[in-house]
Amino acid sequence: MKKELIISNEGDASKIALLEDGRLFELHEQETKTDFVVGDLFLGKIKKLAPNLNAAFVNIGTDKDAFLHYQDLGPQFLSYQKFLKSTILKKQQSPSLKNFETAKDINKLGTVDKVLTAGDLVLLQITKEPISTKGPRISTQISLTGRFLVLIPFDNKISISKKVADPEEKNRLKTLIESIRPEGFGVIIRTVAEGKKVAELHNDMNQLVKKWESTFKNIQKNKVPSKVLSEEDKASSILRDNFNQDFVSIICDDEKMVDDMKAYIEVIAPERKNIVQFYDSHIPLMEYYNVEKQLKQSFGKHVNIPASKGAYLVIEHTEALHVVDVNSGNNISSANTNKTHALNVNKMAATEIARQLRLRDMGGIIVVDFIDMTDPEHRKELYEHFREEMKRDKARHKILPPSKFGLIQMTRQRVRSEKHIETSEENPNKDGEIIAPIVIVEKMEDSIRTIMQTEKGKLFLHVHPFVEAYLTKGLASIQNKWFLKYKKWVTIIPRDSFKMLEFHLYNSKKEELMSYSN
Repeated sequence: MKKELIISNEGDASKIALLEDGRLFELHEQETKTDFVVGDLFLGKIKKLAPNLNAAFVNIGTDKDAFLHYQDLGPQFLSYQKFLKSTILKKQQSPSLKNFETAKDINKLGTVDKVLTAGDLVLLQITKEPISTKGPRISTQISLTGRFLVLIPFDNKISISKKVADPEEKNRLKTLIESIRPEGFGVIIRTVAEGKKVAELHNDMNQLVKKWESTFKNIQKNKVPSKVLSEEDKASSILRDNFNQDFVSIICDDEKMVDDMKAYIEVIAPERKNIVQFYDSHIPLMEYYNVEKQLKQSFGKHVNIPASKGAYLVIEHTEALHVVDVNSGNNISSANTNKTHALNVNKMAATEIARQLRLRDMGGIIVVDFIDMTDPEHRKELYEHFREEMKRDKARHKILPPSKFGLIQMTRQRVRSEKHIETSEENPNKDGEIIAPIVIVEKMEDSIRTIMQTEKGKLFLHVHPFVEAYLTKGLASIQNKWFLKYKKWVTIIPRDSFKMLEFHLYNSKKEELMSYSN
């Protein structure tokens, strides 16, 4: 499977698309000036306790207070508090935990008012972004994630991913990590560490220790509330968690981000840094790779199932859960005559559902109503196929076998708000009238004629695909008439994300000269 990472910097935000064999599987949007992302470490102050929820609300300097449940304190909470207090008072002069005397673990069945009071300072980590009216979810059990390892302060255990099956490899990795593990820290060995050499793992460990040292230095500044460690930007975190030999290219339209990613890959896989390429064209990056087009096709209530000859999904959202219905479409009669037909359509649907969950970042309880199958072996085969397709999903999930009613129920981890992309647009004819096409074309021409008087370089007109087809059709096209009339070529670029009557005019430096949207 060939993976491509497409990264477009759009002013105050970046869009990151993960393509697998040309199909869009994940889309992430990150504001460049966002207050925090999942994984960031903060020094916060307890604002108030909520004993009825066995939780506390914490001021981290954002609009909404963060939510800290007792179960998210972690057993080593008192050790963190002791270290934090000693660091702020300058008694702890080093980030090393070698000779640090840990406190006893807290009672996992205890109550928040026994260990916290309003005004306490806490070192915390963002574990879930704000969803709806809720503030961010946080934990005081810190974990620093690297490419191959996860470093956990105030612990001493070495754990290994269950996906590493070979007993010999497990022993090799545990023995190796034990020899390089800093005292006072626990380590989780990630699946991608399988087969890696000592030098690679040692380098990853050193990077994580440096993160802890940076955290220590920022705590010493004693500014509350404040961010004491920033997680990597979204592009780097995707590379960290997904990068492997399947990646064939990483395309970005921002030179600084290209340099940053090359530097990152030079650390984790120096021989492959050249797969990062800078994209410089007037055709927007997301348009060139059909990301905008795929978004329009993939979101909405009804989603077609590729290669299924008419079958489609119906995706409904409620406050409590998500419901996905598999509809055989025009093939319903053949489903009754061919026993394997329902199974084949269901397997194609399962593949598309697994993609939709990742693309929309759907979380919580999800119920899937597949096409009815009477054969128990077929139901089992579908269940195994769905589980196999979901293995590529990094979010934690659990899938139950089909129920008596043929429903498959599952849960999927949610750490950020579900993604919604509007696939419909405002009806320009809602009041019974619409601006005549010739008037829109005249507006475009007026803008072009005016701008040509001062702009000497090339011009680029971005329009809806239908409008682009209208302007460029035939030898006697409007585009050619403009050229003959003004002796200057205007490049017309179709934009899948535009409204029908929207257009924007740019110069050769990609500076917007004018825009219109009705």
